[in-house]
Amino acid sequence: MPLTLTQTLTLQKNMNHLPIKPGYCRLKTLLAGFSILFFLSQHLSAQSHTGVVADENNAALTGVQVINPENGTSILTGPDGTFVIESTKEKLHLVFCKEGYTIIEEDITASKPVTIILQQITELNEVVIERNREKLFALTHLKDIEGASIYAGKKTEVIEVDKLTANKAVNNMRQVYAQVVGLTFNENSDGGLQLNIGGRGLNPNRTSNFNTRQNGYDISADVLGYPESYYTPPTEGVERIQVIRGAASLQYGTQFGGLVNFVMHKPSAKPIEITLRNTAGSYGMYSNFTSLSGTAGKFSYYTFFNYKQGDGFRPNAQYNSRNFFINLNYAFTPKTSLHFDYTMFDYLAKQPGGLTDYMFNQDMFQSNRTRNWFDVNWNLYSLRFNHAFTDDARLEVQLFGLNASRSALGYLTNRVATADVPGTVRDLIKGEFVNGGAEAKFLQQYNLKGQKSAFMVGAKYYRARNTATQGPGSSDSGADFSFANTEFPNYTSQSDYTYPNQNIALFAENMFRLSPVFTVTPGIRFENISTKADGYWRRINTDQAGNVILDILEQENIEKNRNFLLAGIGFSYKPSAKTEWYANVSQNYRSVTFNDIRTASPGLAIDPTITDEKGFTFDLGLRGKIDDRFSFDTNIYALYYNDKIGEYLAPNPNGSAAVVRYRSNIGTALTYGWEMLADWNISNTFFKENEKFLWTAFINNALTGSEYLQSDAPNIEGNMVEFVPLVNLKAGTTAGYGNFKASLQLTYLSEQFTDSGNTVTDANDNTYGIFGQIPSYYVADFSASYTWRNFKLEGSINNFTNNYYFTRRATGYPGPGILPSDPRTFYVTLQVKL
Repeated sequence: MPLTLTQTLTLQKNMNHLPIKPGYCRLKTLLAGFSILFFLSQHLSAQSHTGVVADENNAALTGVQVINPENGTSILTGPDGTFVIESTKEKLHLVFCKEGYTIIEEDITASKPVTIILQQITELNEVVIERNREKLFALTHLKDIEGASIYAGKKTEVIEVDKLTANKAVNNMRQVYAQVVGLTFNENSDGGLQLNIGGRGLNPNRTSNFNTRQNGYDISADVLGYPESYYTPPTEGVERIQVIRGAASLQYGTQFGGLVNFVMHKPSAKPIEITLRNTAGSYGMYSNFTSLSGTAGKFSYYTFFNYKQGDGFRPNAQYNSRNFFINLNYAFTPKTSLHFDYTMFDYLAKQPGGLTDYMFNQDMFQSNRTRNWFDVNWNLYSLRFNHAFTDDARLEVQLFGLNASRSALGYLTNRVATADVPGTVRDLIKGEFVNGGAEAKFLQQYNLKGQKSAFMVGAKYYRARNTATQGPGSSDSGADFSFANTEFPNYTSQSDYTYPNQNIALFAENMFRLSPVFTVTPGIRFENISTKADGYWRRINTDQAGNVILDILEQENIEKNRNFLLAGIGFSYKPSAKTEWYANVSQNYRSVTFNDIRTASPGLAIDPTITDEKGFTFDLGLRGKIDDRFSFDTNIYALYYNDKIGEYLAPNPNGSAAVVRYRSNIGTALTYGWEMLADWNISNTFFKENEKFLWTAFINNALTGSEYLQSDAPNIEGNMVEFVPLVNLKAGTTAGYGNFKASLQLTYLSEQFTDSGNTVTDANDNTYGIFGQIPSYYVADFSASYTWRNFKLEGSINNFTNNYYFTRRATGYPGPGILPSDPRTFYVTLQVKL
């Protein structure tokens, strides 16, 4: 029944006192240009779904989350336990949940107030809480439509961080991403300060083949020109991690890998909630994570500060970092909200450098670099508007910006075994990143032949002006990031570049629901990209007496402008409520980066004619659940690269006798495979009556093949693609009783090549360390936790079999050479929640 104007105004007044939990609510922003008539028309067509939530003693419950699982939105009940939801629908299926109470699902009819009774869970413990989280996750995880985004027919995965029994203090990637199939990692001993994710033949280095976001906005150095992530949100501050594979290119950008989006914790429904976490671990590791959050009427906030330090397991491997985050939210109405985020991340690390194969096999704990340093300062800003015109029409607008820098200082010769000599020149490479932009998406659901379909359209504007400078560093041993041109006027390699970049993108997708069980989702994305490099490089050669015999200075002004259209289509078939077949094919594109245009790495040279990569990704899979006992997701995929950028061994083009890794468009490559994730809830299968007992097990396996189909470079065609292990297996189990939980996990990867020439490892190489394979390895991790009242004790033994292995051969900083992974390490965390 339509509301009168008086009823509408009264309804709005009554709702003003209701606390809103941001991030779930369908909210409305004040948009200039909308007339009063249009505003009223939206409300006059809506119907009220009202009620009160109480406990078994009929006492009103405040802060109960009322979720509409169809679109993922939610509100919280007010102080008197009441809720009001406006909708154009006559009947809504709603979910009611509050920590410490059972989860209830009810059908609510408009204009018929209801009373919902939640029963308190007796003997509340961690296992019961996790079981409730699993039920809630099944209702709220990525659906065909969420907010203003369409995910139908895409390969999507969600990590619920709070459910993990893992070492969160150091962002242990093996554990955090254990149930995301096919991922590979570069593991560095730096306290988890940098994220290095790859997979399907994509280089893991700083997650540069994924579009990396936090709360939906970009966090990498430069989305197109330098898509490397020097900042990684601390796992302790993250609520969930969304991973959308290559088809994410149509909505989120052109990267082959897809999207990794860190969704930060939401504010507490309490006026104030404090969480303190202190972690101590092996090799001098210490971390303090302190968060503060709360809700007061229409205003809510979440903020944390994370301090971290450690010595590393090798000499010259100390680090310390500071990370501050604040999220402020204001709900004008249940349909309109404004959100502001600010992130500061700063860290300084001493780098022990790389090793040759001979050095690694002799003693992986050694270091012959005593003056290598790395410094990062990251500042991120975001302002987001969310507005729901109706249940079926939603607008999301965000402004975002980055002001950041990173500096690398040290002795970077590609002859790794040559020890650093105190008092000599060091290489200094500095980068400044200033960029920002705006992104808007509008989604409209509509009826097509009696079925609910949806159309999404969006646009993004991005502009950056970044700089990169290389020159002589001081002869001192400390972290002095100022150029020493006076001390070393004949420094061999100097450069100074400015990279002004601009990107305008338009994108659209339409989910056609052709029947209750079948959807087709075509999409397009138009890109206008301008990549520029303006600056100079200088090379000076001297004889053994220090006399200059060559001095070349070359000015460069490179500009690459291009327009292109990406297309894709997805299919979803759901023969039952718990089973789905999905398929998607999407074009991908990756722009050449700063490092592809000009490099500062002594062990790497660049083809001056290098150009962008093009190709597509394809997924076909089946996912589903069998009751509450077993869930699975299995798929086959193909990733096709044209003009793939890769590296192979070649003489240094500068005329020297040294052999380098030469980066170029080396040809056409294909990566393909079968991925499978299965999760078995053993306790729900055999011990369902015992709510205090939890036992689950999972297996995550990817079998991957690859081949260079065509190449003009010598000895490449027919080779395997680099960074592709044939077997990528992770398996584990978690068991708990009452307030105690423990998990055990095994990770195994078969050997993989690191260059397109498939160079085989020479165990006796004591010069370079940058040529050869990454040998197969396995790692086992154990974690446990115990909760008592407001206290929680966590502990981890990572790599408890103490295997010596590595996952990366660095061609430049922080190597060059082999970078060993951590041996056996211990961690213990004490958490207090107030």
